This record gives sequence, C-alpha cells and structure tokens, in this order.
Amino acid sequence: MMKSKISIFLKILIVIFVITGTVIMFQGAADDTGLASSGLKNLKYYTVLSNLLCGIVTLIDLLVFVIKKRRISVLLRLISVSAVGVTFGVVAFFLQPMYREMNMYKGGNLWFHLIIPATAMIEFILFDEANWQGEDSFPFKYTIISAVTSVIYGFGYLVNILINGKGEWPHTNDWYGFLNWGYPVGIIIFAVVVVINWAVAIGIRTLTKCVNKRAE
Repeated sequence: MMKSKISIFLKILIVIFVITGTVIMFQGAADDTGLASSGLKNLKYYTVLSNLLCGIVTLIDLLVFVIKKRRISVLLRLISVSAVGVTFGVVAFFLQPMYREMNMYKGGNLWFHLIIPATAMIEFILFDEANWQGEDSFPFKYTIISAVTSVIYGFGYLVNILINGKGEWPHTNDWYGFLNWGYPVGIIIFAVVVVINWAVAIGIRTLTKCVNKRAE
C-alpha cells in the first residue's frame, strides 16, 4: 500500500518536472552546449521528445488509474522510461565526458538529462508494483520493442541530414555531432545508441523483476 502511494506521488512529480523542464527549455535561448535551442526548435532533440513522451505516458497512466482503477500497458511505460534512460546514459557517460567544457546539466537540461530520467527509473523499478505480475505480464520481447524510439529518431536524424545537408556550426543539422568522424562512424554510433536503448530496457526489466521477486 505504501509503495503504491509513493508510486503515485512520484508519478505526479514526474508530470510536474516535465512541465517545469519544458517551460524552462522553451522559454530559454540556445546555449553554449548546443543541446538547447530557442522555442519550438527544441523539439528536434531526442532528449526533449523522450521526456515529453515520459510525461505524457505518466499523465495518461495516472488519469486512467484515477478514473478507471486500471493501468496502461507495461510496454508503453517501459518504452517511455527506457527512452529517458537512454538520454540519461548517453549524456552522463558519452556526451558530457567527451565535451567536458560544456555544462549539459544547465537550465531545462538539468531536468531532462538528470532529474526526470532518474525519478522515472526509480519509480518504475522500485515502486510501481503493477509493472510485474509475472513473466507473462512483462515478456522479454518488450525490451526489444522498447528500442523503437531511438530507431525512429536515428532514422529521422540521418534522413534530415541527407536531405538538407550537415551544415556548419552553429547552424548544423548534426546537433549531436555524431557525424564528426564521417557517415560510417555516425551510423555505427546510432546503432550503438539503439543497442544502449535495448540494454537500458533489459536492465529496467531485470531490476524490476528482482525487486518484485524479493518483495514476495
């Protein structure tokens, strides 16, 4: 009962955090990290899109639970949480270490790169008991499907560059710098990101299973 209350409380916080981060991000201007633009241009970033997805899915889950006492699918929740998990991991272990001179936890990105992903993963794994009702309710294939967000985003990212060109900094279509070493390396990086997305989903599923098994 207590875990359920904490879960609901954290979900409410996630929605509030997403709104807060969105307002800060969209009202701000482009910064020296290159990971924040002005206004609606921020929608080009996987970070922003994944956090908005997480906020929307969490809000729908809350409303469905309050109105119908039901939960939306584990798959949809896993997709959204693993997406922000990718954002957390790529920034923490790849982008920030590579570009140490840039602060990627400034302004709205503090919420999108750290606070929201961490809160979402903690809530999902530790407190949302509805996520694990046995192997059948959370099959392994869900982890593979969860990589769909990075596949779709990566495809759109590369197609945009092929159509409109890479451009030059700061007016570049390669805002993540994945093509700095050429297209072959860039494609490999995106493939790695997809694998990371899958690995994050596997990690979330494994930890969720362990937590719930221990609670039995």
